[in-house]
Amino acid sequence: MTTDARTDFRRLVPILAIILTAYLMIVLDISIVITGLPKIRETLGMSDTGLSWVQNAYLLAYGGLLLLGARAGDLLGRRRMFMVGVAIFTAASLAVGAAQSAEWLIAARAVQGLGAAILAPSTLALLQTAFAPGTQRTRAVAYYGSIGGIGATLGLVLGGIFTDWLSWRVGFFMNVPIGIAMILASPRYLAETSRTSGKADLAGALTSTLGMVALVYGIVRAASSGWSDVGTVAMLAASIVLLALFVLAESRAEQPIMPLRLFASRERAGAYAGRMLFLGAMVGFWFFMTQFLQRVLGLSAFATGLAFLPTTVTNFAAALAVTRLTQRFGNARLLAGGLVLSCFGMFGLSQLSADTPYVVAMIPMILVGIGQGASLAPFTASGIAGVATKDAGAASGVVNVAHQLGGSIGLGILVVVFASAAHVGAPDPRIMLAHQIASAFTAGTAMLVLAFVLVVALIVRSERNRVRAEHEPLALASAPSHLGGHRR
Repeated sequence: MTTDARTDFRRLVPILAIILTAYLMIVLDISIVITGLPKIRETLGMSDTGLSWVQNAYLLAYGGLLLLGARAGDLLGRRRMFMVGVAIFTAASLAVGAAQSAEWLIAARAVQGLGAAILAPSTLALLQTAFAPGTQRTRAVAYYGSIGGIGATLGLVLGGIFTDWLSWRVGFFMNVPIGIAMILASPRYLAETSRTSGKADLAGALTSTLGMVALVYGIVRAASSGWSDVGTVAMLAASIVLLALFVLAESRAEQPIMPLRLFASRERAGAYAGRMLFLGAMVGFWFFMTQFLQRVLGLSAFATGLAFLPTTVTNFAAALAVTRLTQRFGNARLLAGGLVLSCFGMFGLSQLSADTPYVVAMIPMILVGIGQGASLAPFTASGIAGVATKDAGAASGVVNVAHQLGGSIGLGILVVVFASAAHVGAPDPRIMLAHQIASAFTAGTAMLVLAFVLVVALIVRSERNRVRAEHEPLALASAPSHLGGHRR
């Protein structure tokens, strides 16, 4: 980078600082709550199934409204929606920290998810607007991308420190002064983007979000009330109707938030479905492994954050190596390899018992970390493969929606498995809890195996066919004339 380029980049540092801080808040609030979950359960008297809503409420609102949030930024201006998103997220963080009941906490987490759905699309869009294509933007995007790995690790450790030494509430209260500072700084440093004309597709956003909420609620309710319960059946039936209305709305909308033509590609469809299964298993890993480390092994919240470091560090290292590995093995084979490692790691965790020491559990945890770091970027690449320019934003949005909603649905399913594995009269609660957690990891392994099958059938084969099609004309052109150009 030349001296002039460095000078120009330094002038943009305040803009980058605002954008990265906002994105870091979103990432932190996904991971910072993990190590505090057992303490939240104890403080607010939540059940194990109820505790899953601390994550699910956030993920559902975030994933369900993400596409609408991105569209709102196009229509109303990115800086305006950035400030609105920060304001909602900050106010909700205050409400989460002050929660006096499970219902209060879950409702506030859902509002946090709404703020994240508005804020997240604006952060990347403002970064692309502020930094010129080339070295400037590449450097800024690299910083943006690194926040994911750094934020996840920092959140686990900070969550443990706050929970043990102060309170799990502190992690949410600290968002308040940061959010206020960003709201005050935004008009000074962030330029407003131009607005585009069009419609927001409210019908699509509402039916998809309500449909997914009904689906996850029905699944989680089954854990405590059973599949034949009237409420369970009613919620699952409602989810089917709402999701069918969503598909109908998208097929008729002038500017749909989720163009159905994106699913015409086998590779993209496989990437979306595989990502949902993968994230379902991964969110379950973080949720249940926290319970195992604290409630079975008896680690403190802070020690739990440190216990996750081998997973997060190897995750981050694998993510950094993805570019080189893709060049060597190809996107599809790297993805398949990452899923294999994740499967072995999750299967290892399914063998946990109350007598399993941490050093033994750490080995499969590391495999899960490497598998996650090696798989997410290839999943993203396949999710936007071959997309027309006009659909690039929508395809990226669908990738993010699959990420958030897959985690929410998957965790709901694993909670049902966890609850079903309990039996009355267990001699030792720790033994019973370890058995339930191992059962959830067994179901997570099944999710990963199914994701691997989809990847091989839809993504690996698509890449092979594409490579074959690219090389076939060259082979025909170089074939001897007496073969007449016939294909073998």
